Amino acid sequence: MFGTHFYNEGIRRLTIAFGQLFNNVIVQNKSSTGAVTKRYRVPLAYAPKEKFLVRLDEQSNLESREFAITLPRMGFEMTGLTYDPTRKLNKMQKFRQVKTGEDGKVLNFNYTPVPYNVNYTLNIFTATAENGLIIVEQILPFFQPEYTVTINMVPDLGIKRDVPIVLNSVDYQDSYDGNFTTRRAVIYTLSFTAKTYLFGPMTNQKVIKKVQDDLYTDTQKPPATREERIIVVPNPITADADDDFGFTTTISNFADGKNYNPVTDTDE
Repeated sequence: MFGTHFYNEGIRRLTIAFGQLFNNVIVQNKSSTGAVTKRYRVPLAYAPKEKFLVRLDEQSNLESREFAITLPRMGFEMTGLTYDPTRKLNKMQKFRQVKTGEDGKVLNFNYTPVPYNVNYTLNIFTATAENGLIIVEQILPFFQPEYTVTINMVPDLGIKRDVPIVLNSVDYQDSYDGNFTTRRAVIYTLSFTAKTYLFGPMTNQKVIKKVQDDLYTDTQKPPATREERIIVVPNPITADADDDFGFTTTISNFADGKNYNPVTDTDE
């Protein structure tokens, strides 16, 4: 089981897809007359909440001349993975695809993936309550309570999965508790669960184009010899595993006292 290196990048692709959902959030401020005074896209980074909080604490005094972190800003992170037994499927099911390799066409396959729930947290930091509401209202309407994205799980096999991302909760925090020179930070924390699947290593084998089965009446009395042979081949014989084809079955009877030798591929 272990010792075979593989990396399908399933969690990495899911994390990228999750971040791209919030990569184009726009804040637009207006004057009292309704004219747009400022419009900009909110920066997004993969970073834990504590990293931003430390920066905010360091720059909490507005009278400081040090460079302050720009708000609004968003950060997201993966917070955990849990196995989901309610989505377990038949583990013997295979996903197949024929590929052309150095030794001709081979059949690549992968077994049924394992269901996992991946937890993410999106943190929204703003300097005003209004900007926080502008950002949150651009996100919440799309989650009812889930938003589905399509992930290319195993590109070599062409396996794509629809992954629902469920919004679990929305928490609000206003860190302003000082005097007029203390910098304010409004923080929204959105918790999500992505219901994804993790695939194991891909295996390949050559395409089987002929099946031969020899039948015996009694194998307990030596010398036992084959009496009937069934051969099944694809129709047409040039078909590959990914083609539309049928089968040709040939049944032969023998009374010559011979057996098939797989080494020489002859009856002896």
